[in-house]
Amino acid sequence: MKHDLLVRGGTVVTASDIQEADIAIRDGVIVQIGRDLGPAARIVDAQGCHVLPGAIDSHVHLAQPSGDGIVMADGFASGTLSALCGGTTTVMPFCLPAPGQSLRAALADYHALADGNLHTDASFHLILNDPTEAQLGQELPALIAEGYRSIKVFMTYEGLRLRDDQILATMDAARAAGAVVMVHAENEDVIRHLADRAERMGDLVPAAHARTRPVAAEREATHRALTLAEVTDAPVVIVHVSNGEAIEEIARARARGVNVTAETCPQYLVLTARDLESMDWSGAKYVCSPPPRDEAHQQAVWRAIETGVFDLFSSDHCPFLYDSPTGKLNRRGRQSFRHVPNGIPGIETRLPILWTLGVMGGRIDMMRFVALTATNHARTYGLYPRKGSIAIGADADLAIWDSRIRRTIRHADLHDACDYSPYEGFRAQGWPMTVILRGAVVVEDGQPVGGPRGRYLGDRGA
Repeated sequence: MKHDLLVRGGTVVTASDIQEADIAIRDGVIVQIGRDLGPAARIVDAQGCHVLPGAIDSHVHLAQPSGDGIVMADGFASGTLSALCGGTTTVMPFCLPAPGQSLRAALADYHALADGNLHTDASFHLILNDPTEAQLGQELPALIAEGYRSIKVFMTYEGLRLRDDQILATMDAARAAGAVVMVHAENEDVIRHLADRAERMGDLVPAAHARTRPVAAEREATHRALTLAEVTDAPVVIVHVSNGEAIEEIARARARGVNVTAETCPQYLVLTARDLESMDWSGAKYVCSPPPRDEAHQQAVWRAIETGVFDLFSSDHCPFLYDSPTGKLNRRGRQSFRHVPNGIPGIETRLPILWTLGVMGGRIDMMRFVALTATNHARTYGLYPRKGSIAIGADADLAIWDSRIRRTIRHADLHDACDYSPYEGFRAQGWPMTVILRGAVVVEDGQPVGGPRGRYLGDRGA
């Protein structure tokens, strides 16, 4: 039988092995891996390149409500297009209910925004910011049964953060229904105390954002979140870990038997707190939470990537325009760091940064790269084996990497709707030049081809 597509001549890399092989695809699914696989309607030449699973970015913010007068730069169309051009074929954005809105109503709104605008496949995480008895006892279990099997809770941000008793109740409900809990671990009371003090002293510049969100606030909250997970026996993901002390808390909890998955992001490998320092407020471009740390913590993050403490490498793409009254330089944001929207873009540059510094830099091998950027995400969030690997029966999501490509990151070349990249000028070695989504070539010679063809993935338990 004639195949729809044959990827020929490449080096196929998964999280467990590397082999020279061709990949045959029919009806959007991988049907054969090997040599001499027969005729195909189209052949993609991967000679001299590495063929990897399409990556999964499981920490993405798109079209998310962001406060009075603040607008997120990327909706689903621009955000998923940018992801695709960086080698990512599945994204997992967060669904944030408006005040007083039910989870189900919020999901309906998000599905409406995503419908017809997805360039990648997608699945949603739920954000729980109002854990009432009815929500925990009825709505949440019903949604988990329908396939929404990951829930995020915050220990910071007024209006989002939960008390310890609320987190315990949420973890209990999630464990009972078969979901994983993602935790943003920073101590809001510490942050508020330091921010209030900074404002009283007139320390209003963007760099004060980093100074008022110290390592201690993240370390303490990480320890507390892991203690609550230990009490409830709930599986947890500690997201966007930025420093060595929080990493030590995760390693100790794992040694005690806590079911913890750990995630970090590019900003903690490339940026430092010094990037927030400027006389012209351009440091606002780098305001995110937790903030970038110093070089010593940067090296601690690298060690945790190399030694397996970290399971996931995500972008935490949270894009706001810089030079805009609805973005970083909103009226109040020009007056105090407290009003600069939290978050930076990075959905398209996540993989080239790790490939360059990690694989080409000799810190990790290609199999570890695949695990960190695809396979472990699929396993953590119930998408495996359909996503995250190259195997017979899996969706034919592939990224063909050419390590001979040398490219300087410039926002003008990227596909998001932001107006800057925090990684401007980064020299990448290697880029995904061809991307295939469910058997269709959607990026060719580094540029997108065709319109949105992504799908919502539905029941992750199937």
